[in-house]
Amino acid sequence: MSTRALTTSRLTVRKNWLSTAAYCGMLIFGIVMALLGSILPLVSERTRFDMAETGGLFLLMNFCMLVSMLALGPLTDKFGKRLPLVVGTLLVGSALFFIGRAYSYRELLFAVLLLGAGGGALNGGTNVLIADLHAKPQQKAAALNLLGVFFGFGAMLLPFFVGSLVATLGLEKILYLTVAITVAPAILFLLLAFPEPKQQQGFRFSEAARVISNPMVLLLGFVLFFQSGNEFIIGGYTSLYLTGEMKLPFNDASYLLAGYWASIMVGRIVCSKLLVKLSSYKLVMLSSVGSVAGIVLLLLATSTIVTIIAILLIGFGFASIFPSTLGVAGSKCEEYSGTAFGILFAIALTGGMILPWAVGQIADGYGLRLALVIPLVNLTMILLLQVVLWRKERV
Repeated sequence: MSTRALTTSRLTVRKNWLSTAAYCGMLIFGIVMALLGSILPLVSERTRFDMAETGGLFLLMNFCMLVSMLALGPLTDKFGKRLPLVVGTLLVGSALFFIGRAYSYRELLFAVLLLGAGGGALNGGTNVLIADLHAKPQQKAAALNLLGVFFGFGAMLLPFFVGSLVATLGLEKILYLTVAITVAPAILFLLLAFPEPKQQQGFRFSEAARVISNPMVLLLGFVLFFQSGNEFIIGGYTSLYLTGEMKLPFNDASYLLAGYWASIMVGRIVCSKLLVKLSSYKLVMLSSVGSVAGIVLLLLATSTIVTIIAILLIGFGFASIFPSTLGVAGSKCEEYSGTAFGILFAIALTGGMILPWAVGQIADGYGLRLALVIPLVNLTMILLLQVVLWRKERV
């Protein structure tokens, strides 16, 4: 074998291992995103908090994610991608442990603070790593959709375990088992050789300002603002909607929530293939229309079978929106991908803070069915923004 072929082979092996590391980190972030939605009906009975305080939990978690990602963007560009992955796994593991021991709303708030900080580090670190491993825009978008499959797997895993094992093991033991699953990948992150930091000479704020002032980056950020809100709303309130409004048993609601995350996972596998033929903009527009249909169906559903179809349709529709948008952003900001993703996630998580909190406030006064109209408004805004982005790209 020639020297050039040997080098190429080594780079391929390294790329595969780094991709595996990113997949592990994203699986843990999937657990983070599904956690509150999976356990809220049980934890609310134990710690006695209302719907408005539920919105407060999402507000705090997303605020901590926002701070974490803003800080880690420049740090990733300067010090590399190992740091957020190792720190993120340890913080999430700690959060799961403390949630298992939380018997008051104040204790739960502390655990959610750790959960948000760790989740933000993992989300930012894994997405930047995968984006930097691929050169072409369509390759980035397809790779980020594939990364999202592992997000879906992690998010599906937890509600499935809770629904099937809570009667025999109890919530605390399930959470402690999840701690072990969460912390284990830290060993892999410590052993692998990561790419050199892009800006070892020092972080230049003038370059970051250029990223922030880029109109395309801001437009993409607002797409993520509305979609992040949607994902936290549907992932967080679905089990409460199913047990409260639809009067389904908790176990059935858990399985349906697992089905929602599974449909996101399947959708991202399909979308990673579709991006070979479709542009990211067209795919996101089609996905938004499908999501609107699913939410309308959920709000009008009076039977379990219609509810199942609606939830699966929502998940499949949501699948491509976030990773495809990140893929476009990654191709626009190659040299400062960590900073660009940090800014994008900060905008996204602002939506993830405000919009679920607003749903909690509306639901507390007028019911959850009315409050879930908010995702329909969000999807309308995403469609309008995609039209603007598509036209800008063609100019």
